Parts: sequence; C-alpha cells; structure tokens
Amino acid sequence: MRLLIVDDDTELCALLQEFLQREGYNVECVHDGKSGLELAQQGGFDLIILDVMLPGMDGFEILKRLRADSKIPVLMLTARGQDVDRIVGLELGADDYLPKPFNPRELSARVKAILRRTEPKPNRGRVEVNGIALDPGTREVTCEGKPVEVTTLEFDILEQLIRNAGRVVSRDGLMESLYNRKATPFDRSIDMHVSHLRRKLEGGRPVIKTIRGVGYQFCQSPEEAANG
Repeated sequence: MRLLIVDDDTELCALLQEFLQREGYNVECVHDGKSGLELAQQGGFDLIILDVMLPGMDGFEILKRLRADSKIPVLMLTARGQDVDRIVGLELGADDYLPKPFNPRELSARVKAILRRTEPKPNRGRVEVNGIALDPGTREVTCEGKPVEVTTLEFDILEQLIRNAGRVVSRDGLMESLYNRKATPFDRSIDMHVSHLRRKLEGGRPVIKTIRGVGYQFCQSPEEAANG
C-alpha cells in the first residue's frame, strides 16, 4: 500500500514515515500544498494523510480539488480543539480526521480502518429499495435511475443502511464497522456523511430517518418515511 503524507512539519513526517514503513507501507512525504496536490493527482496512492495548515495551498483546497475527480481516501490532520476544521473537512469529503498531537499507533489504526473499507469485497449483488439502487460490483448508486456521485465512505454507509432497510442501524454499530472505534458524543463523522447522503439522495422526499439517540433507518417506502 502506498501512502502520501502532506504536512509541513518535517520532523513529524520523518517520524511517521519511519513508523508506517515498519508497518509495511510505502510512504512518501511532501511539505507544501502545491506539491502535495500535484503528486496526489498523479495517482498511484492508496490513501492520503493531509494536514489542514500548509504553505501555498491549505489542506481544504487540496481536498476540494481532489474530490472533483477522485475518490481516493483522505485522512485529515487537524489542530486539537478546532471542531470547525473537522466539520469543514468532512463536508468536503474527507474520510476521517485525527486531531494533533496524536500517537502514531492511533494514526496507524485509522489508516488500517480506512484501507480495510476500500479493499475489494465479494460481490453481494445489486439492491434497490425505495427508488435508490446500489451496485457493490461497480460501486455505483442511482436515484430513480439517475446516477449519484458518492464517496467511498458514503457508499459503505448507504450499503449498510439500505441492506437493513426498515430496521434501525445504530450509530455505534456504524462507527465500529466503518472506523473500527467506538463513537464519542463529539464525533460528528457518521452524522456528516449521512447528511451528505441525504442531500444527494432525497430531493424533497426523505429516505433516511434519524432515530434520536440510537441511529438511522433507511425507509422502505415513501409511506414509511411520512410516518416518521
């Protein structure tokens, strides 16, 4: 697996590069935004570790440009306590975030969880519920026959919801399955990605209900949504 680290902290990059290479990854580092974007756009990487604060071009702008034509997983590094950075990163399509300072083992665990989600999986067959169709083979989503662009993580969340249509899928269960960690009261990752799915899929008719204090339910029909 090839990882790209984009961070202007050269000492941190050297530490992470040595640690992650011992974990079996091929790691490259760049220290400014413009170089990071150019290298990321060349392709060949399995995941990008991207700092928010960078010289030349910040991490948000890099992520925004990447998401225009790429679904490559991105793990954002944010300043501790800067909740707005985490929210903006998720809004722009980051797969996860990690506040600085952090333990390299925590970073490794996050990387493994993201890469595990992106591994090829056995084709579980196409499924369609309430006008939303999902094909794991091609990882394509359609709404009333029209294609919908979703990120890798949005697809995985939607698949869990749609295959459990009519039943409540807990937020904790989604966190454990997709991030390999427990949810915390302040972790907005799942909520933000579900919010993105709603905007892309619903178009005036709700298909994903929030079950307050528990999780989410994919509606099997417009009538079920109306009764929520």
